[in-house]
Amino acid sequence: MVVGDAGYGDNTTFRLGPAERGLAYVMAVKATTSAFPRGLGTAEAPYGGRGRPLRPRCAGDASSLRDLALATGRASLRQVTWRQGSKKTKGNPTAKMRSRFTAIRVRPANRDIPEATDGSLPECWLLAEWPPGETEPTDYQLSTLPAGTPITTLVRLAKIRWRIELDYRELKTGLGLTHFEGRSWTG
Repeated sequence: MVVGDAGYGDNTTFRLGPAERGLAYVMAVKATTSAFPRGLGTAEAPYGGRGRPLRPRCAGDASSLRDLALATGRASLRQVTWRQGSKKTKGNPTAKMRSRFTAIRVRPANRDIPEATDGSLPECWLLAEWPPGETEPTDYQLSTLPAGTPITTLVRLAKIRWRIELDYRELKTGLGLTHFEGRSWTG
C-alpha cells in the first residue's frame, strides 16, 4: 500500500508508478483534478476517410472531482470514525476522530493515463471528505483499492498519513535528521 499527500497524488506519472508495480495506493489530490463518472461509456468519432482512424475515447467531457462529489449529494455521505484521538472536548467527549465521507468510482482523466483498447480509462475510488458545517467537500483522495473495498477501510488508509508525518517529525527533532541533512554531503 502506498499513501501520499497531494504533492505526490497530483502527479499523474507518480500515481501510475505504484499501479504499474501492482501496488494499491490512496493519495490525496486537488479538487480540480479531472475525471469521468464511472458509468460513462466510450464513443468512436466518425471516420472522415483520410488519415488514420480515430481511436475510441470516453464519451462526454471530464469533470472536476469537486463537481463529481457534489453531484452525488449529501444523501450519499456516511459518518466514519477512523481512530481514537487525544483531545476530548465538550462536543466530542470520547475524542474519536470522525467525519462524513462519500466514496464513488471514477475514471481519472489525463493524457498520460494509458487507455484500454476500447478507449476506456481505469477505474478507481474517489474518496471525498465533507465535514459537518461545510458547504462542500474539503479533502479528496484517489485510490486503486478493489471495487468492493468498504468505505471504512478507504478512510482508515487515507488518514494513516498522519502517522507518517508524526514519524518524520520525530526523526527530524528527536534524532536530528534535519541537522544531518543540512550539514553533510552524504545527508
